Amino acid sequence: MKESNIMKLEFPSKSCNEAFARSAAACFASQLDPTLDELGDIKTAVSEAVTNCIVHAYPDTIGKISMKARLFDDNSIEIKIKDWGRGIPNIEQARQPMFTTGGDERSGMGFTIMESFTDVLRISSKPGRGTTVTMKRRISVKEQNGR
Repeated sequence: MKESNIMKLEFPSKSCNEAFARSAAACFASQLDPTLDELGDIKTAVSEAVTNCIVHAYPDTIGKISMKARLFDDNSIEIKIKDWGRGIPNIEQARQPMFTTGGDERSGMGFTIMESFTDVLRISSKPGRGTTVTMKRRISVKEQNGR
């Protein structure tokens, strides 16, 4: 798979930047001519990943979040969301629906939602050193009339 374009952003783990990240990812993904549903799925997955950084990686402080997106010639997008926060001690447990370390106001569905809106979800984490979430999504290719 050949990479056709790339972008990288860094921003503080402030809740106002969740909307910024999802909008930036959607604008970048628009180069693949996604449907509105596909665009919505990408925005939702990015929103969940960034929210996890804000709530779980840096619960009592403002830290750094990195978002890197790559487009590929097979009409797919890969998005990596990285933090340098607390990390996840047990990834398998964290991936279970309804599991949360964020208190009663949290649903514990972040990774489940990311997984359902992407084709591939990978999570790597080291306690005390941070977490990287990698999501991949292939965008359907539309037939063009007369071509």
